[in-house]
Amino acid sequence: MDYGSSLHGLLRAEAGLAWTAYVEHAFVRGLEDGTLPRASFLHYLQQDYVYLIHYTRAWALAAAKSTDIDEMREFAGAALALIDGEMQLHIETCEAVGISKVALAATREEPENLAYTRFVMDAGQRGDLLELLAALIPCALGYGEIGARLMAATEGKRENRPYKDWIETYGGEDYQGFAQSAASRFQQVAERTLGTDFKASPRWQRVSDTFTTACRLETAFWSMGLRGEMHPDFCV
Repeated sequence: MDYGSSLHGLLRAEAGLAWTAYVEHAFVRGLEDGTLPRASFLHYLQQDYVYLIHYTRAWALAAAKSTDIDEMREFAGAALALIDGEMQLHIETCEAVGISKVALAATREEPENLAYTRFVMDAGQRGDLLELLAALIPCALGYGEIGARLMAATEGKRENRPYKDWIETYGGEDYQGFAQSAASRFQQVAERTLGTDFKASPRWQRVSDTFTTACRLETAFWSMGLRGEMHPDFCV
């Protein structure tokens, strides 16, 4: 996806290495070439399932914060798509290796998961719709960028790759459409809130900081997944 001088493009540029570290993480490279240890992937998937519960709540909160019917429909639709789409991938993958849906839902959150999900929800509770979207968008668009890149990189050789389903979920038409739509809505909300000269707004730095912090938390989430085991302080 090419965002050029769009809001997302400007925020990515300001995030700099924080964005690069997120979308080019070793965990992502392992998904692409199939070298990611299965234990790491399953650990990530269990944590991500719990993350998606909060992420769904955040999109529902976005619908509640909007007064535009089309936006409300889109944000509520995003929440429903998470429940019926992404979360089902997690359930099916884990059930295939003996991790039941009940066990998945009972996953104890790692510190990195707690930090990220509560950051997003706090942004939504204390700020307006724009600030909430600034915290949500790095996940939505980063996964879109990663999915598209991995789809292209593995074209013609995905069939025997262990993470084929993950790549095709985030690189597929449905998710790519969601990412494009989310970027457009983010742009519209920002123009309505800040005006078209984003950087001239006194709120720009706060929006940029929120976006960059979310990128850093995404990177920490990948690293947590790569660790492949519960943090010792969080083990029973």
